[in-house]
Amino acid sequence: MARPGGPDKYAKLGDMAFNRMEKMNSELLVLTYGSLVTQLLRDIEDVDAVNAQLEKMGYNIGLRLVDEFLAKSGVSACQDFRDTAEVIAKVGLRMFLGVSAEVVMWNREMTACSLILPENPLAEFVELPANLTNRLWYSNLICGVLRGSLEQLQLRVECQFQKDVLNGDEHNLIRLELKEVMREDYGDDDD
Repeated sequence: MARPGGPDKYAKLGDMAFNRMEKMNSELLVLTYGSLVTQLLRDIEDVDAVNAQLEKMGYNIGLRLVDEFLAKSGVSACQDFRDTAEVIAKVGLRMFLGVSAEVVMWNREMTACSLILPENPLAEFVELPANLTNRLWYSNLICGVLRGSLEQLQLRVECQFQKDVLNGDEHNLIRLELKEVMREDYGDDDD
């Protein structure tokens, strides 16, 4: 069921935000990211630890990136987690990666969904060696960015890749699950 002014409105906002953003050479980003992942694999040598490090790096980026998103996107406050997921899929990913995602597979409570990314700009020109297929989540940085950004907005989420074209899947699929709406504690003013 489509919400009034929902996804189409967000797609338009995403296009406008993307057009306002300063552009950089995408090939430079892809090659630099590829070098980073390669170096992590050499330094750490444990694929699970590399996955965790990529997610942690993305988390730290997300903590800071949300400020730019709020300043430049033109998005008003989301009403619920469903709106939040649509904004991520249609505005956030479009604004910073130049791609949009489709939000699918909601759970009954509307606290978990999946994002289908038909394209993943970080994975252009990438082919995983057989020993890393279905082990390395090459673009795990994206999950960290989403988790960090949402945590800055007081939403604790779990985010993980479930499918990746680099592993032979048909599309990229990220699972996003709301764990907690955090409340800000301003402390006592009685001191």
